[in-house]
Amino acid sequence: MTNVRTLPATSATAPLSDRTTAHRHRLRAVSPDEVPPVAELLNSGATWLPAPQHSLPALPGQPPMVGYLVLVPAEQATRAAAPQTAAPQSAAEPTAAAADRAASAAWTGDGIVRIDPEQRTVRVQDRLLDLTYLEFELLAHLVAHPHRVHTRDQLVTTVWGYGHVGDGRTVDVHVARLRRKLGADHRASIVTVRRVGYKYVPGVQG
Repeated sequence: MTNVRTLPATSATAPLSDRTTAHRHRLRAVSPDEVPPVAELLNSGATWLPAPQHSLPALPGQPPMVGYLVLVPAEQATRAAAPQTAAPQSAAEPTAAAADRAASAAWTGDGIVRIDPEQRTVRVQDRLLDLTYLEFELLAHLVAHPHRVHTRDQLVTTVWGYGHVGDGRTVDVHVARLRRKLGADHRASIVTVRRVGYKYVPGVQG
């Protein structure tokens, strides 16, 4: 059963910034079976529950991470959002250079596979790929977590959604299509992990 906890109204009597500052010196790593003192850090009325393991980042050579999802009422989230104002642009900074940096920041990936999540485009060494919606989602997810092994069930849940009815063969079909579209030189960057699933390894050539 999912461990869901809701903080009572009496658990927070000071602003979030004050409580965070007061406990900043007590920050430390927690073990997977330890319950962190989130009640001392969050606003009253917040609900928190453990995050699914497949949604957490994985670092090579590091133990699995433990994360929590925090849910707050909409009115609290609205009040907590600080107004943002655009910083004035320096007169000495050329507009074209700023635009180039913004365009570069929009891209993710590595030196070979470049993904623009806003335009939903993928380029392989400046070659634009023609991908379907699910092919783009699958490739973007793999490239965003290089060297991380994903099971087929994890990919179905993350890319297709919890309500999808299907099995791992759906993932196999889409991976095969992605490999063909990546081309002979780069198809091997999507590596099959036998009896488990797939991982993306940057720079691997076929």
